[in-house]
Amino acid sequence: MIRPAQPTDAGAVAAILSQFIDTTDWMPRLYTRAEELAFAGLMVDRGWVRVAEPAGPGRGIAGFMALDAGFIHALYVAQEQRRQGVGQALLDHAKSRETRLELNTFQANAGAQRFYARAGFREAGRGDGCGEGSVNDEGLPDIRLIWERDMA
Repeated sequence: MIRPAQPTDAGAVAAILSQFIDTTDWMPRLYTRAEELAFAGLMVDRGWVRVAEPAGPGRGIAGFMALDAGFIHALYVAQEQRRQGVGQALLDHAKSRETRLELNTFQANAGAQRFYARAGFREAGRGDGCGEGSVNDEGLPDIRLIWERDMA
């Protein structure tokens, strides 16, 4: 089930984000967990976040997407829920509501690149992580991806 995040979901959203950082060797930890929680709360408060809940009571949140005006700021799935269609369900939900989606992913994140390519995204540019064309705090090279309904 995909639903709008509630303020009480901010902790779970932050935990999923922290888990990704903790388990990804190329991803630097720039912020404390408290700062990640504050960031998650801000995204939820702005109405950007949708969460995916697996079937069955009390199973928690399997993943989340932060989307604002067609730009995907974040799409993360809890490690134990990956490869079960959670990310695809979140993306399909966004595609059903938007005619164009845009995002940045890290060049080092080959799994995300494959996921988005299968979903019909195309590369629209690259940034070097620290200069012009880059928008990430991590200073890592990134790729701009775009999906348009009429392209699919």
